[in-house]
Amino acid sequence: MTITVLTPTGTLGYGFGIEALHRGVSLGPDVIAVDAGSTDPGPAYLGAAEPLCARQVVKRELAQLLDARQTAGVPLVVGSAGGSGRGELVDWTCDIVRELCVEQNMSIKLAWIYADIEARRVLHALDHDEIRDHEAGFMPSRHDVESSSAIVAQMGWEPIANALDMQADVVICGRACDDLAIAADAIRRGADVGLATHMGKILECGAFSAEPFAMDVMLGFLENDHFSLEPGSMERRASLKSVAAHSLYEREDPFLQHGPGGSVDLTACSFEQQGERRVKVSGARFIPESECWYKLEAARQVGFRSLCMGGIRCPTMIERLDELLEGARRRTVEHFSADHLNISFRAYGRDAVMDALEPKRRTPSHEIGLLMDVTAQSQELAHAACHFLSGHLLHVAYDGQKNTSGNLAFPYSPSDIDAGPVYEFSLYHLMKAVSPTELFPVHIETLRC
Repeated sequence: MTITVLTPTGTLGYGFGIEALHRGVSLGPDVIAVDAGSTDPGPAYLGAAEPLCARQVVKRELAQLLDARQTAGVPLVVGSAGGSGRGELVDWTCDIVRELCVEQNMSIKLAWIYADIEARRVLHALDHDEIRDHEAGFMPSRHDVESSSAIVAQMGWEPIANALDMQADVVICGRACDDLAIAADAIRRGADVGLATHMGKILECGAFSAEPFAMDVMLGFLENDHFSLEPGSMERRASLKSVAAHSLYEREDPFLQHGPGGSVDLTACSFEQQGERRVKVSGARFIPESECWYKLEAARQVGFRSLCMGGIRCPTMIERLDELLEGARRRTVEHFSADHLNISFRAYGRDAVMDALEPKRRTPSHEIGLLMDVTAQSQELAHAACHFLSGHLLHVAYDGQKNTSGNLAFPYSPSDIDAGPVYEFSLYHLMKAVSPTELFPVHIETLRC
């Protein structure tokens, strides 16, 4: 039995080809599954409950996917709704679906799954040694938990399978493991967990595993002992290089992929070209865990940010930039005598991307784009300090200077931009659960139009 999964794009809201989608639907998928989120954009979207992509873009793509789902007669699964998978964004996405059902005169059974975790549940786990470090590098304190504005856990395939077992036509998930949001329906149908998860890992980025890569449609065809991958667009192809490379995407260990419920061992994995546009993959093996551990992600607000961008083209100033920046930082902090005033600089054209790891930092640059970043306990203070800082650098005197002012070239007016609240990850840990579904309640509603 072949189980076919269609993934329209790597992130809902980032686009896909309509012709590729139509062709993919013609190949008879059993499910359309797409990831909508990530921690890649940082903690702000989780902390502020803001959607990663604009509503009008998400609505347009959901309209196309609802139409494709109805044509194919298969369910649609959306993982990590709104970007972070926070409950407000699950509701936000469900509201768009409800709106579209009215507009398209469509009746469906809608399911949604929250992944929000109450602080008291995490504190209980902390008190009972049921929290592990994941990638945070520290064990959390009670303050880390209680100061978080939002906490979510990354669900596995089981809650999604439960929703599909309830005959849901559309499943909107809170924070979900990318791979398993794609693989959930296949595993529910009896597919090998290792193969399905490996296929989900490659599919979750859409046609990034194709040549040329893009945010576009990719299909997986899962058999008993292997799966095959093929792009929806006839302008792309799956190759040994593109598929094997994406198996290593975002991975520290090339052989072991950890996730909810266990790990996928890729030691015996093999890739085989099948024709010009398809690749066969086999050998993945699932290693189950005896206990249920789920990744926690939490964010908290730590202040407010103001930014200023200025250009520098004077070779003398560029040569002395480090001492001038340190002097400006010190002068600003002294002027405001404020606790929790944080000032940082990024010198684009020198070392802004790699910072201290930049091997060419001493290579002379003819031009620097200087980003001044100020965070403080209030927006008013951040703005005032940012303006003082940029003004100081604009007029500062230094040895060898040819001009009397105008050290910075500002591309915008106003030059100081308030960026609003600043967030940081407060939890990035694993928490033990009683079962794979304990933390992830399923809700269902029939929409009749």
